[in-house]
Amino acid sequence: MKIHELKYSNTNTYLIEGTSGNLLFDTGWAGTYLPFCQAMGNLHIPVQKIDYILISHYHPDHMGIVQEIANQGAVLLAAEEQRAYLHACDAIFAKENKSPFVPIADDKVEFFSLANGRNILKRIGLNGQILHTPGHSDDSISLLLDSGELFAGDLNPLYELELHRGTQIGDSWDKLLTMHPRKIYYGHAKTAELDPAHPETKETGNDNVSHEDLYRLVSMIMKLIDKGTDLKKIQKKTGADKVFIEDVTRMYLTHQNVGVQGILDRIEIKNK
Repeated sequence: MKIHELKYSNTNTYLIEGTSGNLLFDTGWAGTYLPFCQAMGNLHIPVQKIDYILISHYHPDHMGIVQEIANQGAVLLAAEEQRAYLHACDAIFAKENKSPFVPIADDKVEFFSLANGRNILKRIGLNGQILHTPGHSDDSISLLLDSGELFAGDLNPLYELELHRGTQIGDSWDKLLTMHPRKIYYGHAKTAELDPAHPETKETGNDNVSHEDLYRLVSMIMKLIDKGTDLKKIQKKTGADKVFIEDVTRMYLTHQNVGVQGILDRIEIKNK
């Protein structure tokens, strides 16, 4: 088995090579089909070699070019829990009018029950299961291979788990963690390798550790802002850079209901 992360849009998409076929997990926005083909070309794998497509959830940035890829011969697999959502974004793309969008052809979709997910994967030469993991959306699913690789789509990253205890997101993570994933492939966050000793709290690797520290720092600054603490005192309490504190403060006060990850995303965009 090989896993390839395709770099062609703002969404992380993955080509998984099984022993008897290839599975594409998620796609990008409408208008990204040519960059997608180029990314496949860089792997020296023709688009026509994609046998199946699995979409984590039917939001625009995850399913925008699915039918264009399916038109090259791939079969779109959809869980029964996703049936009502296949065309949820058609109206969004219709209003956009910026990029060409090809709606999903219903008669070409193969629906399956999650109970039969393991048999579906065996066709591709993969051992694993497909699970309903609502929280980000009601139609969200995750792919967990028996070897420990978890494809979680837009399920909120594990480092946010404590913020979502008692919610569908927390419940979905609790279910997944009982199955002992060892590596998580996210829809937008960086791939994370879990610490087997503390999977619910740590993600190993330098990038993830630094991100976790940054997450705690932003959270601390937000709490101090809520208390009315001024910039100088925040700087003294946290040791953070003045400009960084100013950025967090501006983003927190000007974006209604923004969370820690939302601020981190905006900081990342600002620094690009």
